[in-house]
Amino acid sequence: MELSGKEIAQMHKDYVMQSWSKSGVDALAVEKAEGIYFWDYDGKKYADMSSLLVCSNLGHELPEIVEAIKEQADKMCFMAPAYATEPKSKLAKMLVEAAGAKDYQRVFFTNGGAESNENAIKMARMVTGRTKIFSCYRSYHGATLASSNASGDWRRFAAEIGGAGGFIKFMNPHMYRDGFNKGVDDEAVTKKALEDLELQLRYEGPQNVAAILMESIVGANGVILPPDGYMEGVRALCDKYGILMICDEVMAGFFRTGKWFGWQNFDIKPDMITFAKGVTCGYVQLGGVIVNKKIAKYFEENVLQCGLTYSGHTLACAAGVAALNYYIDHDIEGHVAKMHVIVETFMNEMVEKHICVGEARCIGLFAAFEMVKNKETREPLQEYGIPGKWMPWIFAELKRRGYATFGRENFIEICPPLIITEEELKEYLPILDEVLTKVDEKILSGEIQ
Repeated sequence: MELSGKEIAQMHKDYVMQSWSKSGVDALAVEKAEGIYFWDYDGKKYADMSSLLVCSNLGHELPEIVEAIKEQADKMCFMAPAYATEPKSKLAKMLVEAAGAKDYQRVFFTNGGAESNENAIKMARMVTGRTKIFSCYRSYHGATLASSNASGDWRRFAAEIGGAGGFIKFMNPHMYRDGFNKGVDDEAVTKKALEDLELQLRYEGPQNVAAILMESIVGANGVILPPDGYMEGVRALCDKYGILMICDEVMAGFFRTGKWFGWQNFDIKPDMITFAKGVTCGYVQLGGVIVNKKIAKYFEENVLQCGLTYSGHTLACAAGVAALNYYIDHDIEGHVAKMHVIVETFMNEMVEKHICVGEARCIGLFAAFEMVKNKETREPLQEYGIPGKWMPWIFAELKRRGYATFGRENFIEICPPLIITEEELKEYLPILDEVLTKVDEKILSGEIQ
């Protein structure tokens, strides 16, 4: 007997432990999804304007991925990692080619982004013989022990209690929040940030630092774009001190920024690339680490002390091959470039129109609004680490109008599936405009102070 939407929601409330939330909260019961949309059990349609958790890059129920999963399921769902399978071998080759076969050689497969970063950290320590990992305060790298400790935001706190050691945080630049202007102050901000980072490396002893782990574009903490020259400067520091550079591409990968990987927007080559999400668009869980030729060579001569039962899961890799073929065959890179113009134009208009929008940040279809109470002082609508009611109100109001997205602190993310059309954008972006108008009214009336 099929359950009703109300029964499903109640069972979720009674039995499921909800991520990053208190248990026993209400959750929307979703019946089906297709394209950029999903529907609840009352038949209400929602536009998925965040690709769920910035993972459904090719939308929902894409026939090419669904059929690949079905075909593989009929043949063989799973084979242990020590055996070669066609989907795993194909996908590894495709990923190396996407990163650049001239520089990269092998892939270690995982089940998701957190495990990707976890294993990249282990590899860095094995290859260098060093222990310390540098990462940014404005970052999120996953919920396993090392990935949590590497994360900068509040979601790391539970893992720090008696957790892994050797994790050092540094403050990565956020030009708007730090009081600067992108495109104007980049040179000065980059110079100061790199000087501070190098000094911190010296205080920690660069000979002790195995890797600097960074999101190429900070994702869950607000789509923060680095100042010009910053990523290249970090790469130079890594080279200077023999430190490995790991680029976390879990959110930014697979054309989210308009390139195969976010780091390809800069003049750098990381030593390791971690990925997940867009590799299968969430249809089956999969992640991994792409390593350069030097690291690949090291593990030809030394045992890789990493292993997962489901590494290179056969069904997941079949989904990955189908997804990567779709990106290529349907020129998703070109489509994102066209849709970027529409989104960026809209966002810039919203900055001019609304008193609650301090800044718009957009690269590809990876975008966020910085929400403020006061444009002159840049006072955030919600302070970091201090719960408030207005950001949750905004997301609830958007969802009520059929516009589903997410954000944290004082930003709203706009990260729709990369297959979204011009017509769909023009239908749903005005809903965001309407809600921003409501926020303006609350500021002007003094309701928001």
